[in-house]
Amino acid sequence: MAKNVLGTDLVTCSTDPMTGFYRDGCCNTGGDDSGLHTVCCQVTAEFLEFSKARGNDLSTPMPVYRFPGLKPGDRWCLCAARWKEAFDAGAAPAVVLEACHISTLEFASLDELKAYAVD
Repeated sequence: MAKNVLGTDLVTCSTDPMTGFYRDGCCNTGGDDSGLHTVCCQVTAEFLEFSKARGNDLSTPMPVYRFPGLKPGDRWCLCAARWKEAFDAGAAPAVVLEACHISTLEFASLDELKAYAVD
């Protein structure tokens, strides 16, 4: 079983909307996940605007990718590099530590993640 950033078993991020690179509800990753969708975040309006301004519109549905479009409060497996970019810009969304894949620590420190933890 995959581990989270706390070193315990990775838990589900969201099944409504269904998230994860593999659309299994978890922020699992593998060799085919070049974006490393490992950060379970709870999106905010501020973050959605930040991401859209960076060329990644997460609000608009894209059925071809089984992507429903996100609204504030939704939980989603976000690319680790995008979360870190938002963190550095002061626009990072909250994270669910138990649902963030351990490989997230290659991009952000546990202290940085803990500063944005929800539960």
